[in-house]
Amino acid sequence: MGNIFDLKDFSTSKIKSILDMAQFFCDGGITPTFSKKVACNLFFEPSTRTQYSFQVAQEKLGMKTITFSPFSSSLKKNESFYDTVKTFDSFGTDLLVIRHSKNEYYKALDEKISTPIINGGDGTGNHPTQSLLDLLTIQQEFGQLEDLSVVIVGDIAHSRVAHTNFDIMNRVGMHVYTSGPIEYSDSSMNFIPFSQILPECDVVMMLRMQYERHFQHHEFNPVEYNQKYGINHKSIAQMKSAAIIMHPGPVNRSVEILDDFVECKQSRIFKQINNGIFVRMAAIKYVLSGGIDDSFN
Repeated sequence: MGNIFDLKDFSTSKIKSILDMAQFFCDGGITPTFSKKVACNLFFEPSTRTQYSFQVAQEKLGMKTITFSPFSSSLKKNESFYDTVKTFDSFGTDLLVIRHSKNEYYKALDEKISTPIINGGDGTGNHPTQSLLDLLTIQQEFGQLEDLSVVIVGDIAHSRVAHTNFDIMNRVGMHVYTSGPIEYSDSSMNFIPFSQILPECDVVMMLRMQYERHFQHHEFNPVEYNQKYGINHKSIAQMKSAAIIMHPGPVNRSVEILDDFVECKQSRIFKQINNGIFVRMAAIKYVLSGGIDDSFN
């Protein structure tokens, strides 16, 4: 048994093995069954894609699922985060999927919680399964990851997707750039003006502006934002013909991406969502099987 907290804990060979396992499930390979296992999804922040794709993945693996609601729990009676998680651990569940607004929340749980944990997102820090599904989508498109160029655009400073992807994409041999409004940039993450880097990229990954994480709001004009940093008729014309558009969701239509292009031929946004099922199946199998083996081949 193990945990998935942060992809920095994983070698690139191990990451590629998980991607191979996910592709095996995507191709209709024999699905292992965990019919006597119980998974609990503890999402302390709102989620649609991550939370419910984990649930679909669990049910495809034959698991029973418990969906935790923070709004009707003893958190409303001032129970602590730790005690809430420890309660579900004490129930004898077999898997916990946790999302929390605090960066590296899992450090308070490691070695104190016996149930395996998969990180469903921590604050602005990590989102391991999102990065894995992004890599799978790119690999399916281009047949490789090495030497591809990607630009991640938007609210870089507050994005756990950007932080996780920037690290892992560099490690697997991609050329990674970030762009968007300068006030939401991260100086450690290879920032470059959008119009300058866009024509060179194979992958254009848009991000949502995360106002819920901002201590103060800058003046924001959606139309101006799209004109400067978004996908629109002008930016589509500047992209490589074989380049793809990605977005972790939720998409603010006509802000990051004009409505006309959310489902255009270059968009892989809904393909990412579909791949999330297979990646999360692979992540669950990895955790519950005690690592990677050849049983999926």
